[in-house]
Amino acid sequence: MTTDGFLTKKSVRRSWYLYDWANSAFSTTVISLFIGPYLTSVAESGADASGMISLWGLDMRPGSLYPYAVSFSVFAQVFLLPIVGGIADRIKSRNGLLAVFAYIGSISTMFLYFVKDGRYALGAFLLIIANISFGAALVVANSYLQDLAAPDKRDTVSSRGWAFGYAGGGLLLILNLVLYAGYESFGVTQGEAVRISLMSAGVWWAIFTIITVRGLRTLNRPVGAVGSQALTVGFKELKVTLKDVRKYPETLKFLIAYLFYNDGIQTVIAISGTYAILELKLTEISLVFAILLVQITALIGALLLGRLSNSIGAKKVVLLTLVIWTVMVIITYALPAGQQNPYLVIAAGIGFVLGGSQALSRSLYSQVIPRSREAQYFSFYEISERGTSWLGTFAFGVAFGLTGSYRQSVLLIIAFFIVGGLLLLRVNIRQAITESGNPQPTVV
Repeated sequence: MTTDGFLTKKSVRRSWYLYDWANSAFSTTVISLFIGPYLTSVAESGADASGMISLWGLDMRPGSLYPYAVSFSVFAQVFLLPIVGGIADRIKSRNGLLAVFAYIGSISTMFLYFVKDGRYALGAFLLIIANISFGAALVVANSYLQDLAAPDKRDTVSSRGWAFGYAGGGLLLILNLVLYAGYESFGVTQGEAVRISLMSAGVWWAIFTIITVRGLRTLNRPVGAVGSQALTVGFKELKVTLKDVRKYPETLKFLIAYLFYNDGIQTVIAISGTYAILELKLTEISLVFAILLVQITALIGALLLGRLSNSIGAKKVVLLTLVIWTVMVIITYALPAGQQNPYLVIAAGIGFVLGGSQALSRSLYSQVIPRSREAQYFSFYEISERGTSWLGTFAFGVAFGLTGSYRQSVLLIIAFFIVGGLLLLRVNIRQAITESGNPQPTVV
């Protein structure tokens, strides 16, 4: 460690970067592309004569299974993640806790290979476990950021992590798309190609997590909670944090701002495919090209905007990305139907600001949370990112119900970026850093 107390060993940072590389396979291959349509098709094959399925005593249409499973997993995280954060802040072997959740998630993802022939209940169960574990592991992984870089280097480190994530997730996605597109030449059925792709995401996640867990062991605490004591500590820490959180009003303001503008981001991600196919009348291959393009430009955006933040500060760069997000949504509203190239240009622009806004929000948040409670506060951050990401999509659905038009409804998303940006403008980052007892970076 250096005299300022922050690790500068590059190998430790690379180990941390590789966790973004590892877990992004789940986000891209599983969540973004394959599991939704595939799980729905498996449910349809197991439907009764009336076209309904029964899951754990609930009757539903097959098309409802995937969103219900995701919603339940997100709802469960609201209660679980703060406990995980409390444990991570006090446990002796923090990298061991990361490994537990990463391997529960990755093994559950591998087992998706066995979801076929009407086994929709198994698919829903595995997806719920994998998604909960994904969020819990992220809380632990993000809590390392304050240990990995001094304040002036944190934007760069966070941006490189996101860049690794887009590179890793994009690489595996390309390999799986090759398999899916040419499944006959590989001697498998289309369904088998999907199941192999799902399993590959779990294998990828598990293999590269090994490097992360080994590399981060040097950051384990010399003393800390172990065994069943760790669970008790998790509940105690949550109680203490909920009492202390009022001491950091500027940090709370940042979280509220993040809730709004991140909900806009998540809504764009959630509805972009539906908008492209149903409103713009584009083909599925155009959507696949757009997904790959987003991965590439998001990698570039994370790195370039990370560099820009070193000059003008992360807050200004995030605000700039929100302006660009707003412009992109307005242009999307005006896009003509049946035109692939303009849609791909918009996808490239969205990818560019996606990488920067996510990476710099993470590093900015790490500046305004108290030391020794990093994981606890990152659990609130993760909840703000995942647990409230239904607000924008719900509002979009209501707007569609009122207007009957995806094109008109998409304009509603602008409100989330504007409100989030205005709230972020009012956050005094330097005051938040001081309140949290952290050293001040040169620029914020």
